[in-house]
Amino acid sequence: MTSHLKTLTLGILAHVDAGKTSLTERLLFETGVIGHLGSVDSGDTQTDSLALERRRGITIKSAVVAVTTGEHRLTLVDTPGHSDFIAEVERALGVLDGAVLVVSAVDGVQAQTRVLMRTLTRLGIPVLVFVNKIDRPGAQETTLLEALRTRLSPRCVALDTVTGLGTPQAKPVPLPPGEELAEALADDDEFLASYVEGREPDHHAALVRQVARGAMHPVVFGSAITGSGVAALVDRVRALFPARERTDAGDLGATVFKIERGRAGEKIAYVRVHTGSLSPRQPVPFHRRETDGTVTELTGRASAVRVYEHGATPVDATACAGDVARVWGLKDVRIGDHLGLGGAAVAPGFFAPPSLETVVRPADPDDAVALYAALDRLSEQDPLISIRRHDREVSVRLYGEVQKEVIRSTLADDFGLAAEFEESRILLVERLVKTGHAIGLRVPEERVFFFATVGLRVEPGPPASGVAYRLEVELGSLPLAFHKAVEETVREQLRHRPRPVIDCVVTLTDAAFFPPLSTASDFRGMTALALDDALRDAGTRVHEPVHSFEVEAPAAAVSGVLRKLVELRAVPSEPAVTATACTVTGLIPAASVHEFEQALPALSQGEGVFFSEFAEYRPR
Repeated sequence: MTSHLKTLTLGILAHVDAGKTSLTERLLFETGVIGHLGSVDSGDTQTDSLALERRRGITIKSAVVAVTTGEHRLTLVDTPGHSDFIAEVERALGVLDGAVLVVSAVDGVQAQTRVLMRTLTRLGIPVLVFVNKIDRPGAQETTLLEALRTRLSPRCVALDTVTGLGTPQAKPVPLPPGEELAEALADDDEFLASYVEGREPDHHAALVRQVARGAMHPVVFGSAITGSGVAALVDRVRALFPARERTDAGDLGATVFKIERGRAGEKIAYVRVHTGSLSPRQPVPFHRRETDGTVTELTGRASAVRVYEHGATPVDATACAGDVARVWGLKDVRIGDHLGLGGAAVAPGFFAPPSLETVVRPADPDDAVALYAALDRLSEQDPLISIRRHDREVSVRLYGEVQKEVIRSTLADDFGLAAEFEESRILLVERLVKTGHAIGLRVPEERVFFFATVGLRVEPGPPASGVAYRLEVELGSLPLAFHKAVEETVREQLRHRPRPVIDCVVTLTDAAFFPPLSTASDFRGMTALALDDALRDAGTRVHEPVHSFEVEAPAAAVSGVLRKLVELRAVPSEPAVTATACTVTGLIPAASVHEFEQALPALSQGEGVFFSEFAEYRPR
């Protein structure tokens, strides 16, 4: 089956408060999906469904909605803009055909906007910049375009100008192809050849090619509140982004980018189909890339498949290439899994893991088991927010303080649990100093012993390599259940130590069992003892997360900025200073980021801009 429908899956990305949720709402209204225009302030938008989203007026969870208009189906993914929810953005990026990056005409380019643009550019995702809020007092055009080119990308090219800027009557006016556009398209071989050969150049065709390559970023203007320019935005998206035919041809290939639970607790997977089709009641093979790079193969059966066609509520249908669907019945599936026979599990994440951690306790001690189960379910929905257990304490990894509030609210609203959170702390890790080895043997004369022999060698691995587990014994030397018990225990113990041990290779060097007495529990217990001894033999060193940073501030502020950075143990590079501004880059401990962000406004007369992203772990 092949339909004549062309599909596009678009991400709507922005810094917080740029107006992307309002833009999504306006797109739905303009295309006839909804008859009433909701607003963030009144808390009745289609895509902000969580109670906390409505209360705070921010997007926390990626939301999906489709618009079928003409021969196109646009599936919109309204992603969070707050840096605390960058993991949600990461998962959406992997399934996009293109992105609309929303920038406020009043607030201009923000630090998080730059982080998003850098990532989109690095991934080669086509980007169209929508300058929102042209009706607001203080809206900019020329100054903003300069900022887009200098702070986002020199490949930003305006397709509009604005009349009535900063008034309720503001509206975009399309610019005819001119010298600026021709100059921007000069990198396109076909466009350049038409000039050389004296033919009339096709500006539109060249622009489409450049946008598809991620080599050019069209800039259009409008207002999500008044609706001005939004219909033109839909036309531009359809005309410029690379659409694909909706077809069921070929083998199934799809990516799971979100997991949620239904009212009855059932698991629901959000899936983007790349090739082939997915129907209910058919067996579905899926593959998962583990932390050590190996690929695990599993099988499930979809009990229901619902496709986003028109609006925020999907309908029962077969999901074909280009569709985004909600899938029930795949109880073992996780975020990032690849559905289909190919086994080409998705690449590692684009964003860094969280660097904060907080201890969570139930307000009622009797709820301890229920709290752990609830947190375990939340970490399933967001694997980067993993939970750790050590000495009866449960810790949760975080990107920031807003995320802590979200977890507290979710525990109360969805699980009826009141939780108390300790002050967040930096998540320190350990790396091995050298190679270590230990063998755990059965010692009958001791009061407690295990019917198992486990020998482990631990070796330092390359930075960012994760934990690799290997065998130096024959696979048949132990029953498979015992092998599984050893590997699972190794991974759990390394992760649940007071400070997780990262970037290492663990090899099973010796193994023996004692039938019929040995059990998987014996191997878990002996593995924990042998691993502790091997780590002591190797020695470990504490490391802290370090961010790379960039600061922009007035030139007069450079000395104060540098002084504060050095005070906070940062390592700044030589500042780039012009007559009016200075830019400083370098490395700063994650523990110091928040304090510097708090100090920057006073150091820069409120004009400083700072952004940082995880760079590495370094010895403390």
